[in-house]
Amino acid sequence: MHNSTKLPQKLMLLGAGELGKEFVIAAQRLGNYVIAVDRYLNAPAMQVADCYEVISMLSADELETVVQKHQPDFIVPEIEAIRTEKLVEFEKRGITVIPTAVATNYTMNRDRIRELAHQELGIRTAKYGYGSTLEELIGVADQIGFPNVVKPVMSSSGKGQSVVNNQEEVAAAWNYAIANSRGDSQKVIVEEFINFEIEITLLTIKQWNAPTIFCAPIGHRQERGDYQESWQPAGISEDQILAAQAIAKKVTDALGGAGIFGVEFFITKDEVIFSELSPRPHDTGMVTLISQNLNEFELHLRAILGLPIPHIEQLGSAASAVILADKHSDTVAFTGVAEALSVPNVDIRLFGKPNAHPYRRMGVALAQGNNILEAREKAKKAASQVKII
Repeated sequence: MHNSTKLPQKLMLLGAGELGKEFVIAAQRLGNYVIAVDRYLNAPAMQVADCYEVISMLSADELETVVQKHQPDFIVPEIEAIRTEKLVEFEKRGITVIPTAVATNYTMNRDRIRELAHQELGIRTAKYGYGSTLEELIGVADQIGFPNVVKPVMSSSGKGQSVVNNQEEVAAAWNYAIANSRGDSQKVIVEEFINFEIEITLLTIKQWNAPTIFCAPIGHRQERGDYQESWQPAGISEDQILAAQAIAKKVTDALGGAGIFGVEFFITKDEVIFSELSPRPHDTGMVTLISQNLNEFELHLRAILGLPIPHIEQLGSAASAVILADKHSDTVAFTGVAEALSVPNVDIRLFGKPNAHPYRRMGVALAQGNNILEAREKAKKAASQVKII
């Protein structure tokens, strides 16, 4: 299919956030032509693309208009919120959708990917069940056992989620989940509470005509359902790495196509448990901007274009820490960047988002250290020095 890629290719990026921005930079370095699409003006990736379009990506008509106008060779989704049925149409017309139109549709909905892993592929996931009424929820929570985690099926990262320790707490969890549910879904998911030692992301690179390859596992820490820091390599055993690789290969084989997948796992004392997956570069993978010879965005691009990836070299202990906004602001400026950059082997990325609101990710600090602890401390310190004014 992509045996003799000639360059440049025309790539349409759907979603133009910070991950998209780094992807566009990688694409531009090989002279490709990129159209960045998002629902707001001056999104990070638009700032480095050849041109941009501002549309609702949930509108089939608006998607049709920009695809007709630009006639891209590849459509590369960067976010979940896209009218994915339309991507199936584009694929039928001969545009390559990454990783495939079916895979993007699958991964829009958290449940479907877990059901694929658990029911069709027989992979161990957290035990889970659904409730559409409080009565159903009480029954399912009992089956799964306490403690468990209750969250809305449709929500943006981490909202409406609570840990339920006993039957008395189920009603409050139901009310909180429904209040924070996106769209009109009155459906919640109950999950087994997994007492994990570490959460990891295994960046998995699926190629058109070459074997699936993996980056060293990345450890990460979450708050409010969002990543706060990540580090590579994660301290897990060779057996755990091989188990995670085998599961990641099984799931990505089932989804097909090409590109990088961020496959997340819970690692417990005795088990490697599949958590979720995104069919694109992963926010926790921003550590690869300092930790590898080829970062996750360059790997994604090479896999998409069918270019060889002869060797991924991990460069030693490295970490990333997010730079978050603490207030609402329509003008964004930073202080403390000089202080942060005064330490050897520390780097900063500021995403260029046009406005700020509390907890919005505005940048990331990157660091290398003699060990993971040192790298994490350096990254966290650098991130804390950068202030939004």
